[in-house]
Amino acid sequence: MQLPISAKSIPALMGKTIYPKPYASVVEGRLKRKLGEFFGLTNVGVNLTHLSPGSVSALAHSHSKQDEFIFVLEGTPTLVLGKEEFTLNPGDCYGFKAGTGIAHQLINRSEENVIYLEIGDRTKGDEVEYPNDDLKATQSPNGAWTLTHKDGRPY
Repeated sequence: MQLPISAKSIPALMGKTIYPKPYASVVEGRLKRKLGEFFGLTNVGVNLTHLSPGSVSALAHSHSKQDEFIFVLEGTPTLVLGKEEFTLNPGDCYGFKAGTGIAHQLINRSEENVIYLEIGDRTKGDEVEYPNDDLKATQSPNGAWTLTHKDGRPY
C-alpha cells in the first residue's frame, strides 16, 4: 500500500513529450508530474502540470475517445478553444469532451508560473488530431502511441 505523499515530491521532467521534432520544442517550458501513474492508476490519468511564462501545455489538439478536464490552481493561463480564447484564473476549470473535434491548449502568456491539474481517461483506440500542425497520433490496442504526418508517413 502506498502512503499519502506531497504531489510536489513526485518526480517530473521538464519538457518531456512524445512529440517528434520539430514539435517537441513547443513544450520545453512544461513540467508534468504524472500523479496517476505514480499510484499505478490505469483507467484515469492525473497530472500536476506547471507552465513557465511563455510556454504551452501541448499543441492544439482534440481527442476522438479520451475526455480531458483541467482545474487551474495558480496563475492565469489562456485557454485556446477552437478559434476562441479565454483567460482562466485560479479555481477555474474546463472539460474537453472527446469526439467534438474542437482543438484546445493552454498558453501561459503571463509573467508568472501557471499550475493546473490535468485529468483524462485512458480509453483505448484514441486518435488525436492537431489541426494547426502536420501531426496525427494514433493509439494501438495495447496503449502505445504512433505519431505520423497527417498523410500517414512516419516521423
